[in-house]
Amino acid sequence: MKTSALFHQAFWCLFLSVAVVHSSANAQIYSANPGNYLSLIDNLAPGDTLQLDAGNYAEGLSLRNLNGSAGNPIIISGPQDGSVATILGRSCCNSVQLENSSYLEVKNLTLDGQGIAYIDGVNARGITHHITLDGLLIINHGGSAGPDSDHQLTVGISTKGPAWDWVIRNNTVIGAGTGVYLGNSDGSEPFVRGVIENNLFMNTLGYNMQIKHQNARPQGIGLPSGDSRTIIRNNVFIKAENGSSSASWARPNLLLGYFPDSGAGSGDLYEVYGNFFFQNPNEALFQGEGNLALYDNLFVNNSGNAINIQAHKDVPRSVSVFHNTVVASGRALRISDVDSRFTQRAIGNALFAAIPLSLSSAVIDQDNVTDSYTNAINCLVNPTGTLGEIDLFPLDNTLDGPVIDMTALQQFDDWDIDFNGVSRNGSYRGAYAASGVNPGWIPDATIKPAANTAPEPAPEPAPEPAPEPAPEPAPSGDVASPATGGGSAGQAGSGGGGAFDTVSLMFLLLPVIWVRRSK
Repeated sequence: MKTSALFHQAFWCLFLSVAVVHSSANAQIYSANPGNYLSLIDNLAPGDTLQLDAGNYAEGLSLRNLNGSAGNPIIISGPQDGSVATILGRSCCNSVQLENSSYLEVKNLTLDGQGIAYIDGVNARGITHHITLDGLLIINHGGSAGPDSDHQLTVGISTKGPAWDWVIRNNTVIGAGTGVYLGNSDGSEPFVRGVIENNLFMNTLGYNMQIKHQNARPQGIGLPSGDSRTIIRNNVFIKAENGSSSASWARPNLLLGYFPDSGAGSGDLYEVYGNFFFQNPNEALFQGEGNLALYDNLFVNNSGNAINIQAHKDVPRSVSVFHNTVVASGRALRISDVDSRFTQRAIGNALFAAIPLSLSSAVIDQDNVTDSYTNAINCLVNPTGTLGEIDLFPLDNTLDGPVIDMTALQQFDDWDIDFNGVSRNGSYRGAYAASGVNPGWIPDATIKPAANTAPEPAPEPAPEPAPEPAPEPAPSGDVASPATGGGSAGQAGSGGGGAFDTVSLMFLLLPVIWVRRSK
């Protein structure tokens, strides 16, 4: 009986190990090229990767009803380095079209709009959630009619349906009509609980980025129900060139609209921190309303205003502006038209401008340093430099002082970390928590590197299969095989070797177990 029990136990352990290996091996890695990539998209299942070879893809990238799952997203990626995979714009269609999709990552592609008006780089319709856009270069999505035209309607990244849990990271958008436009103009398509980080938005005709105001949220579609935050951090917003100049077309670098007045989403918050805003000849660098926290940012505008928190579609509600460094020839910080039911505060900012501070009487004004635009040079290392040289780090003994009471700020993410990612002790005003020589990134027209944080680990490579004879090459035009393992399109990206080895081991051990049992 003991021998029989041992046999059954060993058999079932081996059987279960085979099942586990087969389960983990379900994910496919497909290698695709401009000639066959469209035929592979509909086959993608949770955990699969479509790896696009370098080259020009002339038929766009349509991703409809494509759904991964939590922990097993579908990934569509170009090469991580070297030659690039380029999606070419077409007059009929957006370069990348998402629709009713989720748990999907689009990475490492160039989207070239070829100067065609009214086509977006990435456009999302229907319901989309848990979408990641990472490492995209979006160019020539600005039309060709010039800055004072409706070619602002040509957008780098746009959502036109309910969207939540998006990550927009490490992308570069240059010269678009509008860089990023999230939500619909009438407030009907909310963008919720997103993370927008470490991007470069440069020289757009209109907004570098806008997130639209939100009406009452639709119910029963899966939107987050509790209070949530959309985080906008460590981005670069530049409008030094190419911007619209007429009153009807001039736009801020970043504009944030309000959340719903009541019900789901009314307690949501924008956290905007660690960003660099540079130049806007015709508008303010930042404009916002509703619930927002703006902190640890750098603002430079030699042609006008920096921060306008004011009524637009609604009014400012809960507002906290702290630890920013601002150099502006016009007005540095304005908070007006506020809702008296909420608290607004300006704390520990360093403001150098013709008009440093303009606050409604109800706004808490605490520990701000204010001075003229021309005196910035006496407090900051190089406030008048060009990109790659400008340095708003404090000179010694200029922006430090008594420790600031930061109790009210502790509700925000990374509230105690400065622009460089350095911990604060509360004694410095402005975006930096030290003085003298800047140890961090010097603002430039590049993606801001992550500071004091470990990079996200690369996906673990599939285990190498046991050596096998090289397969016969597939005839030209066949469905692409997985990128690793050398198997057919139906095999796992790892070549299925793990499952084969375990099965072999099971049958090798069965006679041994059987002999042991017969004794």
